[in-house]
Amino acid sequence: MLLGACSGPQSALDPAGREASEVALLFWVMLVGAAIIWLVVIGAAMFGGKWQKQPLSERAGLRIVLYGGAVIPTIVLAALLVFGLRLMPMLRAGEPELRITMSGEQYWWRVTYAAPDGSKVESANELRLPAGRAAEITLDSVDVIHSFWIPSLAGKMDMIPGRTNRLVLHPERTGIYRGVCAEFCGRSHAFMAFPVVVMEPAAFEAWLAREAAPALSKADNGAFLANGCGGCHTVRGTQATGSIGPDLTHFADRQSIGAGILPNTPDNRRRFIAETETLKPGVRMPSFGALPPAELGAIAAYLGSLE
Repeated sequence: MLLGACSGPQSALDPAGREASEVALLFWVMLVGAAIIWLVVIGAAMFGGKWQKQPLSERAGLRIVLYGGAVIPTIVLAALLVFGLRLMPMLRAGEPELRITMSGEQYWWRVTYAAPDGSKVESANELRLPAGRAAEITLDSVDVIHSFWIPSLAGKMDMIPGRTNRLVLHPERTGIYRGVCAEFCGRSHAFMAFPVVVMEPAAFEAWLAREAAPALSKADNGAFLANGCGGCHTVRGTQATGSIGPDLTHFADRQSIGAGILPNTPDNRRRFIAETETLKPGVRMPSFGALPPAELGAIAAYLGSLE
């Protein structure tokens, strides 16, 4: 049970990026430092209160208090401070190879990639990164304070309305990790997550090129448009041009639905459309459970075809 959080896609103690490795190292060093201080202080207290049978002289008692309670803790804390400050030059990284903007909204993530030709590629609720390359994430919020955190890749950073923060990530190991909002932001704060897919550089470049293209779908989008979905969502290459909700252009390729709350499967797509407000309280998207089953199925099928 004690080791249960030491590994996995959302563990800061199982780093898969340069920044997370430094944070994990800092944690272990600080843990050792804290253990040293605790042992010295508690040892001094136990020595004076239990193990020492004869009363100590005033000078001996003052010496124990001075060294055990002040000198040694001060030396250890100063060493930890110096060790922690060494991280600051590393965090001021040079020119990144990839620039991404992530904006927090109640309760989802707007993601915009800067393509090599200077164009913008819109996505939502999922972050993809190339392994071995530096990526600068520009963070902001349009409503309340959110906090961007991918424990396996880097430390957390706040997303504050009216302010832009920047975080540089150096993912080193391919895989799928979990990012979360680490600042309470409303009723569905706990349902505001996103998968992070770290890919080989060539695979990432191919994916970004596909992501920039219009949606490819052979399914009928009539039910999707007739029920107003295109008023809030964009599907590039179609009449759906809304910007209030997540971009759904390549929705079928995403790992999850509703900002990380459900796997992206046909049954879950249909369920999320019908029970949106139940699954995600406070979300701005209404539930469409009153639609006829055929229309619900048609919308879910269309979303599943957006590759």
